[in-house]
Amino acid sequence: MFNVERKLRVVLYWIFKNLIIGPFLKTVYRPWVEGAENIPASGPVIIVGNHLSVIDSFFMPLMIERRVYFLAKSDYFTGKGLKGWLVKNFMLGVGQLPIDRSGGKASEASLNTGLAVLDRGDVLGIYPEGTRSPDARLYRGRTGVARLVLESGALVVPAVMIDTEKAMPIGAKFPKIRRIGTVIGKPLDFSRFSGMSADRFVLRSVTDEIMLEIQRLSGQQYVDVYASSVRKP
Repeated sequence: MFNVERKLRVVLYWIFKNLIIGPFLKTVYRPWVEGAENIPASGPVIIVGNHLSVIDSFFMPLMIERRVYFLAKSDYFTGKGLKGWLVKNFMLGVGQLPIDRSGGKASEASLNTGLAVLDRGDVLGIYPEGTRSPDARLYRGRTGVARLVLESGALVVPAVMIDTEKAMPIGAKFPKIRRIGTVIGKPLDFSRFSGMSADRFVLRSVTDEIMLEIQRLSGQQYVDVYASSVRKP
């Protein structure tokens, strides 16, 4: 049953990206990309990026040849009735995987979900800030991304979104029509920290290095506090 569901999700993803959502977004928003060649054609990859808008998870995968999986809050998958069914299958179809963000054992389960994606040799998208930026600045990264990096040994590639917060700011119901960009950087090497995923100082160092590269690519102002601690406008 699991294999059948997974194959169905692959088919849905291809349909959404190539026949429905993809052509529409490319025609209307004319998105651009730099550095697409930095994504390897095969093997496990962790894409780390900034998070400016809810539409980041739609436009960034659109500009990458390989399928990208994201970890999304479980609320999107538990709705009732026809609407709940449609939302659930849409989220699965565009590569979203349900996770519980309540902390503790739930956080461990989220880590294991991400590791399972990488163990299959697939691409996992992560937003180290943990939530959308409330004001388009770049906030402190959470060390869960470093655990994934060190425990998986996967290649790490930074990919930042440009102007998605202008197209669809927090609170907006529909995106405005404007050009949106994706800038993909060169892979980051953390092999020197192999086997050190239990060291919290190493986790912070890896996370900060990732955030520094994201800042360099995006040009955002960096704020050394967690985005979740800042009151949204």
